[in-house]
Amino acid sequence: MFKFKKRKLLKLRLKWGLLPAVIAAIIAGIVCGLFFPDWLTRFFITINGIFGNFLGFIIPLLIIGLVAPGIAELGRSAGKLLFITTALAYGFTLFSGFFSYAVADLTYPSLITAADRMTSFGEAVALKAYFSIPMPPMMDVMAALVLAFTLGLGMASIPGTRLKGALQDFRDIIDRVIVSVIIPVLPLYIFGIFLNMTVGGQVATVLGVFAKIIVLIFGITAVMLFLQFLLAGIIAGKNPFFMLKTMMVSYMTALGTQSSAATIPVNLKQVEKLGVKKEIAGFVVPLCATIHLSGSTMKIVACSMAIFLMTGQPLHFAQYAGFIFMLGITMVAAPGVPGGAIMAALGILQSMLGFGEAELGLMIALYIAMDSFGTACNVTGDGAIAVIVDKLYSRRPVQPVALPAQEEPSQPSNPQGIRIG
Repeated sequence: MFKFKKRKLLKLRLKWGLLPAVIAAIIAGIVCGLFFPDWLTRFFITINGIFGNFLGFIIPLLIIGLVAPGIAELGRSAGKLLFITTALAYGFTLFSGFFSYAVADLTYPSLITAADRMTSFGEAVALKAYFSIPMPPMMDVMAALVLAFTLGLGMASIPGTRLKGALQDFRDIIDRVIVSVIIPVLPLYIFGIFLNMTVGGQVATVLGVFAKIIVLIFGITAVMLFLQFLLAGIIAGKNPFFMLKTMMVSYMTALGTQSSAATIPVNLKQVEKLGVKKEIAGFVVPLCATIHLSGSTMKIVACSMAIFLMTGQPLHFAQYAGFIFMLGITMVAAPGVPGGAIMAALGILQSMLGFGEAELGLMIALYIAMDSFGTACNVTGDGAIAVIVDKLYSRRPVQPVALPAQEEPSQPSNPQGIRIG
């Protein structure tokens, strides 16, 4: 049976405080860029350089710490139900990524014009950092991915527990680094990025393009939900519009809380109203809260493609196809920490798409700005998966997955952070 690990480090204040802090940092960076003297701007460029080097150092460790234990824990629960649920969740995630690619490929040429293009972000200004502290990573990103998959699959197939326990402790360390170091510094880092872009005269172009992208992504998440429930309706012989109407309670809860954990009790009730057996809902809904990431994948694909086009780089379908396949795997169990999905994706954004420090910072800022939409899409789509699993799975009884221990069903406003976006 799939079980959730307690994450005591995840505080409610992070759920509600990160998005306003990022928005405030963007506004402050734009305003300060209009009057800051060069020496002060260079100070923040120096801080950004140091933090960017730290991100480069921590990304391989983050991949190992989040991905390997996540794969190992999924492997503990063998059986037909787990296979069906995992296959559907990964299939939905892949479909959302390719759907997002197709929509962006069709619409971006008219949304992102030649006037919106630039050679790079935040490098048009000649100001340089006062100094730099090199922090070379212990291994490259691809080596970290291969090692994480090898360890995860290996731990899932052997009876030993020592390495599993060690890697779970290592995951806790990575959680603490993200919660206590990366998340608190992110607003300052984003402030420096937008400060630098304002001084370089790029900020108006970037904000104009990103405003269009946010509207587009909201639209395609709505279309994706309709397609998911249309498929569920065809397979299960149910009305997709009725199912969508029923799941709107879960959608609005996720939109407000920005947390799938807070939505689990509500989601369970709504999924049961769709006619899904209680034991199936009790297994599928908590499991999909970790492995189904359609909304997150759509956001990352759409935003990364916009950055690609703005810098004038050609888009190749084969390159993005591999990126989407890898994205669906690397984000498994990563949403257990604030911003976990985008943090886990930084490695393949860097290795497979060639993103630099400024591009990664923009991805983080834009992802967090649309966090609610992605989380709501993820959570609501879990209902479609539950309906399909209920139809396909045999009638033998299934033991439900336990809810996170710290979470009370009667208090959905107290999220424990299984997924952000």
